[in-house]
Amino acid sequence: MMLLHHMLGLDFPIIQAPMAGVQNWELAAAVAEAGGLGSIPCGMLSPEQVLTEIAAFKQHSHKPYNLNFFCHKMPEIDNDKMAAWEQRLAAYYAEMNVSPPNQMGNLRVPFDDATAEILEPHKPPVLSFHFGLPAEHLVRRIKSWGTVIMSSATTLEEGIWLEANGVDIVIAQGVEAGGHRGMFLTTDIASQMGTDALVRALLTTLTVPVIAAGGIASHQGIVTMMDLGTAGVQIGTSYLLCDESKASPVHRDALKSQMASTALTNLFSGRPARGLSNRLMKDLNNISSDAPDFPYASIALGPLRARAESGGMPDFSPLWSGENRSGCREIPAGQLTRSLWSGAD
Repeated sequence: MMLLHHMLGLDFPIIQAPMAGVQNWELAAAVAEAGGLGSIPCGMLSPEQVLTEIAAFKQHSHKPYNLNFFCHKMPEIDNDKMAAWEQRLAAYYAEMNVSPPNQMGNLRVPFDDATAEILEPHKPPVLSFHFGLPAEHLVRRIKSWGTVIMSSATTLEEGIWLEANGVDIVIAQGVEAGGHRGMFLTTDIASQMGTDALVRALLTTLTVPVIAAGGIASHQGIVTMMDLGTAGVQIGTSYLLCDESKASPVHRDALKSQMASTALTNLFSGRPARGLSNRLMKDLNNISSDAPDFPYASIALGPLRARAESGGMPDFSPLWSGENRSGCREIPAGQLTRSLWSGAD
């Protein structure tokens, strides 16, 4: 606890996981004010939107905050594969009475020099990354601001790589975690480890602090990870039903369903991510080689998702969730943060 207090100014060693598409500065500010580290997902935002999020956070909290970005390499658009993907979805288009999209929409974009340029005046306290780290010169630039750099590792090899390339804190993302896998040195899902095993492997090998993420949804879960030697925990799924969450009504309903199970799927973005099973995942067996490369797979699903959600159906929506939903509660995020740390209901 003292380590994160010293490095990040936290009262509690709890980091709210950045969850693109289902939260903004409001959730981050609520967690920060309660004593944890609030995170703002920026991978789907324009530079102007990122600045707006920072300004809004600072209007409501003077506490430290974390900005999260992706570090994937944008592949060239494969028009043939995009067309084949739309053809694979053709029966759904006909059923839902919608047409394939005629524009790209809001794509996930990687951290770059332009992003660093707009952030430099703000010198954010923390930047976290998914899918590795930005280019070496960008890491040096971020460190020159005094910013703490975190990134996700899903294997021991990734943790070693992150430490060697300048990360200050490694987030051990166990396979139980919801949302996109942070994997960047492998595409083999079989390589993905459970949180407990991954944490132990990283703690044995690395010298930088390790944060546990995946399947943690209670005070006891936090204590267990801290007893292993982690500097803290990162929790996402438990916050999805909080008052400040922007999760859609169909997403909220699915989270509250006792019957829903989770699976890893690449259908919604092109990269493996854990979400609640729905019709599309069941029909296409969760993983499909037909899905275009990340982040382009999401484009073709846009009209289907919009039409289905307008009718209260989750059939074509990415319902990101970790395996453990026991911590989900419809209360203010600050209250949840405090109860997670204290163990009080």
